[in-house]
Amino acid sequence: MIVHVFGRTDVGRTREHNEDAFVVADLTRGNATLQPEVRTHEVGDRGSLFMVADGMGGAAAGEIASAMAIEVVLRELTESLSSADAPDKESYASSLKRATAAANAQIHAFALDHPEYRGMGTTATVAAVLGDTLFLAQVGDSRAYLVRDGVALQITKDQSLMQKLIEAGEITEEGAEHSERRNILLQAPGPESQIRVDLTPQQVRRGDVLVLCSDGLSGQVRIDEIGRVATVEPDLMTVCKTLIDRANENGGPDNITVIAVRFDGDGLTAASRDDSVGHLVFPLASDSGQITASTRTTLPPGGFVRDTPVARGRTTLKVPTLEMPMLPEPTPRVSAARRVRGSLIALGLVVVFLTLLTWFTYRTAASVVGPKGGTAPSGTVTP
Repeated sequence: MIVHVFGRTDVGRTREHNEDAFVVADLTRGNATLQPEVRTHEVGDRGSLFMVADGMGGAAAGEIASAMAIEVVLRELTESLSSADAPDKESYASSLKRATAAANAQIHAFALDHPEYRGMGTTATVAAVLGDTLFLAQVGDSRAYLVRDGVALQITKDQSLMQKLIEAGEITEEGAEHSERRNILLQAPGPESQIRVDLTPQQVRRGDVLVLCSDGLSGQVRIDEIGRVATVEPDLMTVCKTLIDRANENGGPDNITVIAVRFDGDGLTAASRDDSVGHLVFPLASDSGQITASTRTTLPPGGFVRDTPVARGRTTLKVPTLEMPMLPEPTPRVSAARRVRGSLIALGLVVVFLTLLTWFTYRTAASVVGPKGGTAPSGTVTP
């Protein structure tokens, strides 16, 4: 199987800093670049990795969080796949899930050690292909689309408040696009010590195009336009540039990151009418790897299993084969406007305090000296 891939990121038109990050890697050959040998390569027995991370928490914190997520996932996945035996699909998917949980643990620990970055976080949409199967580990609302026969379909599920309201029938997709709460996430690597990684598989066919992107693109360019551009443009560099240009033409209010991957080769079959495309939970029979003993959890009725921070050592955790919804407290994106608003409130309080202090001082002085040109109060000495 051959993959052709390109990625690009852009600061957008309103942000001063780019808090997005991405990586493309040939895991078999240990090459994480966009050099020609990676932009077109044969998928080996360790697969290939594509990842987008959208940082939050302010310029510095967001940039650090997204960069850490990329670095940790790449390192953990490389290390777990470095054994002599080629991984099967079960162990490959488990390694991907644990690498994503490891990123959360390390970002959270960094924030605890550096209070100035408390609350920092990022999204993580991690795609890895092995054989003809694409695995996606998802935390947050960056997205993955699969474009087949000119039609783009979303194969990740946003972990956002709007997605939950859509599923509950309380808001339409169109209404969600214009809601003031559309940027509220239910999960993101970093702010909390534990996350639930959504793992989904997708069988790829010859000619399929995978598009990974941050919400700087998905929030500004409609899905049918993404599908059209990915279909009519044969050059993936042009696909990425065109999509970013579209987002900027529509205002470019956020950072924009795009990875486009085209799957080809005799190892893939052509698409058929019986193929299904879309989000599907991949149930792991086991989740072997680096976990702490305290994370061994029994699934209560109506409950769920949370993914856990990782530590050194190897053990095995049996998990149920069903996914239950998790509704933690929402994690809003922290914006520069919010920090400015807080500063203005503080400044206003200072102004009010100084005004009251000036008034009090004036009244006190007046009671001692007396009005200009008048008689001094009793008990005072006049020259």
